[in-house]
Amino acid sequence: MLTKRIIPCLDIKNGRTVKGVNFVNLIDAGDPVALAKEYATIGADELVFLDISATLEGRKTMSEMVLKVAEQVNIPFTVGGGISSVEDVDALLKCGADKISINSSAVKRPELVNELSQKFGSQCVVVAIDAKQIDEKWFVHLAGGTIPTELDLFDWAKEVEERGAGEILFTSMDNDGTKAGFANEALAKLSGLVNIPIIASGGAGSVQHFVDTFKEGKSDAALAASVFHFGEIPIPVLKQELRNNNIEVRL
Repeated sequence: MLTKRIIPCLDIKNGRTVKGVNFVNLIDAGDPVALAKEYATIGADELVFLDISATLEGRKTMSEMVLKVAEQVNIPFTVGGGISSVEDVDALLKCGADKISINSSAVKRPELVNELSQKFGSQCVVVAIDAKQIDEKWFVHLAGGTIPTELDLFDWAKEVEERGAGEILFTSMDNDGTKAGFANEALAKLSGLVNIPIIASGGAGSVQHFVDTFKEGKSDAALAASVFHFGEIPIPVLKQELRNNNIEVRL
């Protein structure tokens, strides 16, 4: 049985880790390099590092910070934000990233997924999908959730898998920052549709929410930010509780 993964997410803006609710009202959550080192030490399985304003501000992810974070961690490390070409990915992998995450750029030019998986291997390519439920349908949103599209979440997930994505990071914008639980119904549907791992994101507020997303949502990994950054759920405690609920994790 494959172990389930616990992934802290470091949303970066102006060189600091930030956290918001429903993608807005950002507050400071600390130095990303120090946080990354701490997470690697206490048992996080992977890290995701998202330069959340890079696409909006039309600039590239900060390679220098990626370099600093990579020097401090010995666990897989995904980087996203403002990535739109093979050259961008090449530079980030050379700085020490293990995987990259693309979102808006993949929707605007879906061939990018093919190009990246062919050049670097699908294991390097995470497609992040931010979606919101409107009239019982899930619609993909771009640029940090600020631009709605008419693209259906499930159609898009299937397409990126076919184009060579190795993983999907699905964030429910409705659940993001609410601490009311993950969007498990949508996650379970996604897991049934595609054969690549699904990372659940948006809504973690308690240990039970992680248990639920692995059991009900069929998620392969669960990502969270504020509950980890502010010490509300210590990762060692979370992992022990998951084990107690017969969910296989790496301790």
